[in-house]
Amino acid sequence: MKITTKERKKYRIRNKLKNTSKLGRLRLSVSRTSKNISAQIIDDSSNTTILSASSNEKSIKSLNKKNKTELSQVVAESLAKKALEKKITKIYFDRGIYKYHGRVKTFAETLRKNGMEF
Repeated sequence: MKITTKERKKYRIRNKLKNTSKLGRLRLSVSRTSKNISAQIIDDSSNTTILSASSNEKSIKSLNKKNKTELSQVVAESLAKKALEKKITKIYFDRGIYKYHGRVKTFAETLRKNGMEF
C-alpha cells in the first residue's frame, strides 16, 4: 500500500516529536479543517489525551467569531487556561501536516502569550 505525501509528512514530524517527548514534556497536537480548529495535549508515554479544546465547543461557538483566525485565538486561550490549571507549561508543538503559517501560527503565538513554553 502506497503512503501519500501528507501521511509521510505527518509521520515524519510526529515521530521526531515522540522520540524527544520521552524527556518529560507533553505533545500538543493541532488539527484544522476548513471551518474549525482543535487541539489536544497528549502524553505519549501512556498514550492518553490529557486536555483538549475545539472550536466546536458550546462556549466557543456562542461567541460568534466571524474570522477563522480570531476563532483560533479563542481556542488557544481556552486551552492555555485549562493547561495552566493542571500546571502544564512545557510542551512540544505538533503542527502535523500543516505549515506554520496562518491559523496554526496564530494559534501557537497565542499559546506563547498565555504562558505556554515550546
